[in-house]
Amino acid sequence: MKPLAEILRPQNLEEYIGQKHLTGEGAILRNAIEQGRVPSMILWGPPGVGKTTLANIIAQTLIMPFYSLSAINSGVKEVRDVVEKAKQHGGNCLLFIDEIHRFSKNQQDSLLSAVEKGIITLIGATTENPSFEVISPLLSRCQVFILQELGKDDLLSLLMKAKKYVEEEQNRKIDLKETESLLRISGGDARKLLNAFEMVCSQNVGDFVVTNENVSKIIQQNLSIYDKKGENHYNIISAFIKSLRGSDPNAAVYWLARMIASGEDPLFIARRMLILASEDIGNANPNALLLANTCFEACNKIGYPECRIILSQTAIYLATSKKSNASYMAIDTALAEVKKSGDAPVPIHLRNAPTKLMKEIGYGNDYKYAHNYEGNFVQQQFLPDELQGTKFYEPGNNPKENQIRETLRQNWTGIYDY
Repeated sequence: MKPLAEILRPQNLEEYIGQKHLTGEGAILRNAIEQGRVPSMILWGPPGVGKTTLANIIAQTLIMPFYSLSAINSGVKEVRDVVEKAKQHGGNCLLFIDEIHRFSKNQQDSLLSAVEKGIITLIGATTENPSFEVISPLLSRCQVFILQELGKDDLLSLLMKAKKYVEEEQNRKIDLKETESLLRISGGDARKLLNAFEMVCSQNVGDFVVTNENVSKIIQQNLSIYDKKGENHYNIISAFIKSLRGSDPNAAVYWLARMIASGEDPLFIARRMLILASEDIGNANPNALLLANTCFEACNKIGYPECRIILSQTAIYLATSKKSNASYMAIDTALAEVKKSGDAPVPIHLRNAPTKLMKEIGYGNDYKYAHNYEGNFVQQQFLPDELQGTKFYEPGNNPKENQIRETLRQNWTGIYDY
């Protein structure tokens, strides 16, 4: 018997739940589908948000030959076989590749020519940032669509649909008295929500009431069946990152060992440490970013089992480093300001003057070249007029950034409050 998640898989855009920014009325992807002109694309988002479903809907809506490959068990040969079949159809075929981030460079290279010539329209699905995982030539030929984690309303809508189906199919009454446990277990993943609901239904006979208590009890009893690797993949990386952020090298190495023992992709681990080095350590220890980047490159070259040592060294270094999220906060604060105030004009003395006319109207006038002044610094206005004195970067309280704060205080007295 098919799983409930497969039975309830939407067949068209009207049944599709979530991703209204892409599939709602007037949204970019919906328009492309309705017009019958979909580009090659990468669907990037967390598990269970509808990437595979969306690919199936596109194929059914456009009535195009549809081929599906999984990067886990497919290679260059399988890709070439599909390309040959597409050529026999005269091109204009859809190829869906699940977990495209697992394709090697050579495997991705094998797609290039067919995508460029329009023999196939590629739909790649990935949970990983395509900027890191998809080769630049292929990425430049694809439109990246970001799918978001399903919200509470989306999940409840899906749950009600599942309830209705089970009630009608099994001639029983289900009272969804409490849903918090089911929603928490799902983690925004539609498939996990339906799997959990199906398990709860299978453990009850006849009519029954769904409560947080009985859901938690049933799922805990069947955790090995329900969980497998999926939830732990995200729970353990979360514990690992939080241990690094919390400066506990012992916990960090333990969670690292858990991931290594389960066969986790070392580049996935190294990439998360690379992000943390900037987000949580930043200028409190700039060398952390350099070491994390070197770790990523070394793991890419070496692989298991030796790269476990490099991962361990880097994790311990990051865990024992001073912490600062000042750079992370600074860019998010600046982005919020840009969103609020829009495109403020560049002060005229900072503007480039490549033409005679620009020079005549004052572009670049009164710009002070810092290296002409003592200490290679001189106070002048760099922000737009309306943002003068606005402070985005607030140094953290650590030895390195305290030095930075003191330098800023001396240089920018009267402008920024450091």
